[in-house]
Amino acid sequence: MIDWWRDSLAAAGKATDALATPDGTRLLLLPYGARVLGLYAPESEESFYWANPDLDHADRTQALFAGPGWHNTGGDRTWLAPELDLFFPDAKAEKYVQPRELDMSDYAVQRVGGGIQMSRPMTLPLARPNRNVNLVLTKWLGPAASPLRHERDMAAVLQGVEYAGYTQRTTLELPAATAEPLPHLGIWNLIQLPPGGELLVPTYARANPQTCFGHIPPQYLTIEDRLVRLAVLFSGSHKIALRGTAVCGRAGYVYPQRDRWSLVMRNFFVNPSGQYVDVQKADPGDFGYSMQVCRVDEADFGSFFELEYHAPAIGLLPAPTRSEDISQVWAFRGGRDEIDAIARRLLGAGISARAGD
Repeated sequence: MIDWWRDSLAAAGKATDALATPDGTRLLLLPYGARVLGLYAPESEESFYWANPDLDHADRTQALFAGPGWHNTGGDRTWLAPELDLFFPDAKAEKYVQPRELDMSDYAVQRVGGGIQMSRPMTLPLARPNRNVNLVLTKWLGPAASPLRHERDMAAVLQGVEYAGYTQRTTLELPAATAEPLPHLGIWNLIQLPPGGELLVPTYARANPQTCFGHIPPQYLTIEDRLVRLAVLFSGSHKIALRGTAVCGRAGYVYPQRDRWSLVMRNFFVNPSGQYVDVQKADPGDFGYSMQVCRVDEADFGSFFELEYHAPAIGLLPAPTRSEDISQVWAFRGGRDEIDAIARRLLGAGISARAGD
């Protein structure tokens, strides 16, 4: 599948690159949009991520990039927040448009520091402040050893379990401060995954999710004192957000994949003292949400699940015009019992009986 996607993308005029880490993890990178398009365990041709089915067909791949809409290939991407300023060209937030310079343009690629770096300078319009902002977005991708490699009591569980992982260092830089106040901009990282699985989010206290859009039937969302559990087993688009004061900084999504189970986790830093600036149109003063999860089920975009998190906006001392975020992705594939044990160790909760139904 890796070679086929690379050939299909090349025929559409989109170059790809690849990174192999010391543990055998392989990343298929698409500099157009700075995406990690595929994540593969050693000797596996099956990605852990959702990818647009159009990539399986050369003619449809070319049509995807030739179209005027969102060129959504799938995988792991980086956007910027707040969405109200960057994805709605007018201050009334009536029309949604993905910024081409951010998500549908080529990034420069450089091999540095034992990994691959993709970067791009850009100018983006901000709707509510009614101004443009110049910035540079940089993503470095490198190794992430299995977090369970030193857990001796897990050795038997890990027999026959595939692992792939990587570290992502994302940097947002603005020119030196001018007479204008610094814009409220924050890094926003998103992974697209197949629907039909279960989300597990450990929390410090009982969470009170914010509804961003859509409706989740209550039987699919379980909120415990230290856990949010969402079964992505229904159709229709929806999105909820979780506050930084509750989120521990780790979230996982488990789903059936052929005759095995996959668990994809993101480990990220949460700083409730920082300013999380992504807000909703209904209440633009409601700040503080560090994590979002989204089910997209649209004819134009595809059918997938998104695991999303935010970094605090620029403005923190000692470098108020620069923000750097570091996270890891850990992915495991194996039998249900083994994946359940891994989820319990790393997320504090296992797979529910309904997962994958």
